[in-house]
Amino acid sequence: MLRLLLFITFFIVLDIYAFQAFRFMVKSRWGVVLYFFITAFVFAGLFYQFTSSDRRNLGPLAQFFIVTFVIMLVCKLFIILTMFGEDLFRFAKATLSKLFGSGKEFTVDSRRTFVSKLALGLAAIPFASILYGVIKGRYNFKVLKYTLHFEDLPDAFDGYRLTQISDIHSGSLDNKEKIEYAVNLINEQASDTILFTGDMVNNEASELEPWIDVFGKLKATDGKFAVLGNHDYGDYVRWPSEEAKKANLDRLIDLQKKMGFDLLRNEHRFFEKNGQRLALIGVENWGAGGFKKAGDINKAIDGLNGSDFKILMSHDPSHWEYEVKDHSSHFHLTLSGHTHGAQFGIEIPGLIKLSPVQFRYKYWAGIYEQLGQYINVNRGFGYLAFPGRVGIWPEITVIELKKRGKTV
Repeated sequence: MLRLLLFITFFIVLDIYAFQAFRFMVKSRWGVVLYFFITAFVFAGLFYQFTSSDRRNLGPLAQFFIVTFVIMLVCKLFIILTMFGEDLFRFAKATLSKLFGSGKEFTVDSRRTFVSKLALGLAAIPFASILYGVIKGRYNFKVLKYTLHFEDLPDAFDGYRLTQISDIHSGSLDNKEKIEYAVNLINEQASDTILFTGDMVNNEASELEPWIDVFGKLKATDGKFAVLGNHDYGDYVRWPSEEAKKANLDRLIDLQKKMGFDLLRNEHRFFEKNGQRLALIGVENWGAGGFKKAGDINKAIDGLNGSDFKILMSHDPSHWEYEVKDHSSHFHLTLSGHTHGAQFGIEIPGLIKLSPVQFRYKYWAGIYEQLGQYINVNRGFGYLAFPGRVGIWPEITVIELKKRGKTV
């Protein structure tokens, strides 16, 4: 509650400051009242939706308040940054005038109209971007392809291809045509295996039921495999009993099996070719910062040889950071998701890669490497809470494994 009050206070201060950009348009007292009424209305609506409604299924009204709040917050931040820069310039100018000029007292005149117009013009950029992200961006699926080279990759698996998807969040999906398109796009990659790295639902197994036939169409030669994510356990809603919560998880596991997924819960499987093999390892969710730590990597690799080529599925990339990469065993490739890339950011390949989530996760999107061990953090297939994606698009990852130094 204290954090909420501090945030509201902080936002009110920012809102008052941002209002300066609108003053040249406001000609009456009622204009001022209307400006702050809109802010209060959005806050009240958002608060009511998250305290009074069923958070297991955010309806259109809740999504409206979420989107409106995000637009309001981001656009006003743009306005504030523009105005603050101009204020710093005027303050510096006034200080220099006081020290070296005529000695006249510095007075704050009314904000120049062109600066306000500039601030509002710049705010139109995130406004349009967020609207696009809600209308189109959440289903703007991108196939990202990587080729990774390993010296100890078994020869029989040179050129082996895997497709990773993550964070479907089926309870948020609302466009069957778009999801069918994405499933076809995955199948078109013709990978040897499909690997799903957790968060099939938001909270309840029932969210998946309308999508069983759609995701059941996913096909791969060596099968489809999955692990659980933090949302799959049903930890974020109240259940009438522990038995009901367990029954929900059991139902989710059964539904994934019905779709053809082999769910790995701290265990492993082998892919075998020409007397050689790859080890596929799957752990339950393990996350830093208060998230469930059910993953047991030692149990999952029990029975493996030190020389086995290891591919690990672990939902939360913090697991790789805190346990996997420094483990006594060598994990050649880890596949994670969880971050969604915050569903908001700026990415220009080779130039810029920014998202608010990078302040929470060191490894948050794409391929990272340390000591010959790789991790891919998938940006997610679906979306959660905010019904859109801005600059961080839903991802289908295709990774090809290649033998380093091998000549044709």
